[in-house]
Amino acid sequence: MPPNIPLTKRTIALLGGVLLALLAGCGSPGDKAETPHTKAAAPPPKPHKALAPAGLPGMPPVLDPRDIYAADRPGKLSPAVRGFPSRVYVPNTNSNNVSVIDPATYKVIETIPVGVQPQHVVPSWDMKTLWVNNNRGHTLTPIDPATGVAGKAVEVHDPYNLYFTPNGKYAIVMASLDRELVFRDPHSMRPLKTTPVSCYGVNHADFSADGRYFIVSCEFSGELLKVDTEKMEVIGRQKLPFHGAMPQDVKLSPDGRTFYIADMMAHGMWVLDGDSFVTPGLLPTGKGCHGLYISRDSREMYISNRGEGSISIFDFKQNRLTKKWWLPGGGSPDMGGVSADGKVLWLSGRYNSEVYAIDTATGEQLARIKVGGGPHGLAVYPQPGRYSLGHTGVFR
Repeated sequence: MPPNIPLTKRTIALLGGVLLALLAGCGSPGDKAETPHTKAAAPPPKPHKALAPAGLPGMPPVLDPRDIYAADRPGKLSPAVRGFPSRVYVPNTNSNNVSVIDPATYKVIETIPVGVQPQHVVPSWDMKTLWVNNNRGHTLTPIDPATGVAGKAVEVHDPYNLYFTPNGKYAIVMASLDRELVFRDPHSMRPLKTTPVSCYGVNHADFSADGRYFIVSCEFSGELLKVDTEKMEVIGRQKLPFHGAMPQDVKLSPDGRTFYIADMMAHGMWVLDGDSFVTPGLLPTGKGCHGLYISRDSREMYISNRGEGSISIFDFKQNRLTKKWWLPGGGSPDMGGVSADGKVLWLSGRYNSEVYAIDTATGEQLARIKVGGGPHGLAVYPQPGRYSLGHTGVFR
């Protein structure tokens, strides 16, 4: 204030009123009152939510984050396979051949000679070729699904099972006895990188929703591996908490949150959080739990119990087993797949030289078909989906 204005009592009172008015217009962010000349202070900005990690480079984008199998709906065939005849290809490990079944008649219409001990029939990533894994013959036999004609075998050592990375960049051979994951060119099968593993009996796998890692079961040492897809390196390993565990098929839940691993000695499924890779819990299903297959509506999973001749049904929404179907007269349901329309579950009868066709609505056995000795990883083809991750047909 200028020095020539005297500080009278009236002046002091007026200055006090001005000061109070100024203070009223400078309220804290918590003040609710507003004046015509002021605005309430904005709330502090919320922290940004962490973005989900990007998918594996080159991988087709997920159609529906709530359901990774959204492309597998009934009859939703890719243009790449739309003209292929509907067939069931059954590798007979003891007969060294593949039985070809016409699903319309439930009859074997052809028997294709292949290499020694064929284990699985595997659709290629682009879905144009079926690869027969001749485990002890150390070859892969290509079959053209358009004609059913087998091509020249390709030399590949110890091909127990075969997968493809979600971007189609690599084929991955599960070299069970060699204790290796061999990353190969998906067309020529030329080896590109070999990743040794310390566990014994690598056999089945499935990929995370973003494709950045996959979980592998080690049958003979009762272990699980977590593998970085892009780096092609093992980033996690754990021993299953069951003496004599023998993990088999691996399958990711539709919401992409949970991996299920069948175990034929623990007689149930291990339930695993793949991201954290902590010790999984066990859900008993039946003796000799072996194969896992998702229904066409993504609501259920069919679980083959090889040691007791049954199929357990797991409801994803209810998060529990809801039904069990028994094969009349028993059997040994093993590996297989679901028909393109979702109405029939096809499973090989490993110890009975037969194949079972099961109605997915009722659990009724529709047919029991005689094939060669030791039928194993049969492939139902074609199936809906945009690309194949391998095994007997894991499509997304």
